[in-house]
Amino acid sequence: EPYLGLHYPATDIPQASRFLFMKNRVRMICDCCAPPMKVIQDKRLRRPLSLCGSTLRAPHGCHAQYMANMGSIASLVMSVTINENGDDSEGNGLQQQQKGRKLWGLVVCHHTSPRVIPFPLRYACEFLMQVFGIQLNKEVELAAQLREKHILRVQTVLCDMLLRDAPVGIVSQTPNIMDLVKCDGAALLYGKRLWLLGTTPTEAQILDISDWLLEHHRDSTGLSTDSLAEAGYPGAASLGDAVCGIAAVRITSKDFLFWFRSHTAKEVKWGGAKHDPNDKDDGRRMHPRSSFKAFLEVVKRRSLPWEDVEMDAIHSLQLILRDSFQDIDDSDNKTMIHSRLNDLRLQGIDELSAVTNEMVRLIETATVPILAIDSNGLVNGWNTK
Repeated sequence: EPYLGLHYPATDIPQASRFLFMKNRVRMICDCCAPPMKVIQDKRLRRPLSLCGSTLRAPHGCHAQYMANMGSIASLVMSVTINENGDDSEGNGLQQQQKGRKLWGLVVCHHTSPRVIPFPLRYACEFLMQVFGIQLNKEVELAAQLREKHILRVQTVLCDMLLRDAPVGIVSQTPNIMDLVKCDGAALLYGKRLWLLGTTPTEAQILDISDWLLEHHRDSTGLSTDSLAEAGYPGAASLGDAVCGIAAVRITSKDFLFWFRSHTAKEVKWGGAKHDPNDKDDGRRMHPRSSFKAFLEVVKRRSLPWEDVEMDAIHSLQLILRDSFQDIDDSDNKTMIHSRLNDLRLQGIDELSAVTNEMVRLIETATVPILAIDSNGLVNGWNTK
């Protein structure tokens, strides 16, 4: 039975098995039907013996049954690992080699009868997977670098636009916020006004989404989801096929930036049902799926997921916008303070002038003579009396 193009649930390879594939790059099972042999441990050993890195370790009973259900008796599995987060790990020790790496995939070879692969051939396979992993890692890093350069270039242009015309410039000029990440539409809600780009909900729907965010996500600075329905938005059905996924960030207390993605109806061909009703669980041990018959699942009402690098770019723009608004607020506050001080200064001058005029009037209208003396004791003025 061909396996090309089939998808399998992630639970088919548990986390414990993924950890073992990181420690043992090539795993051979000669005969899944062979009875396992017990290992007698010396009582003087303080800790139980670990056979994680041994090729003699018997497969778990659940995995052996899994292989039998697939019609496979022997298997050879080779792990493909790449650097995690682009970190170049160097070192001679096994722990240093494993540090900073993650499991990218598996190359699985099946055989319908018992078969033993000699060590030289297994060693050659391990070397081949290492070379493949190095080349794959270069391709992954190159793609990430190209995307980062594109994002940085767009961010630089958007920052220049914000200096000239914040925040409307990033939606009214080219490039705009739609060029920052892959999306079908975008919108800016600022000062109770909306600017729309591409495929978006209606203005009333966007305002409703913003109200929902303010009510149900008031403690968050934003939201990203590939399905508004699963995120709990009650009006998701009214959006139709145009909008399904959304990335929204708050730029002020009530203003938002939105990116929208349409739903992607795609067919996923599964190698066996994810929840086969014929598979029973007695509650005491794990049971593998008994059915591997391919079935077709049509995934709807879900957009492409938002990648980490895309959300980093969105959050960076959010911080830049918040800083620009803070500068505007600070400038407005400074202008207001200077204006108030100037008003107070003018008011003080007017009050001083009024006091002076009143003193002159009182002196001139006094019924007794009044002399004005300077600091040297000389008379320099007097009233009419």
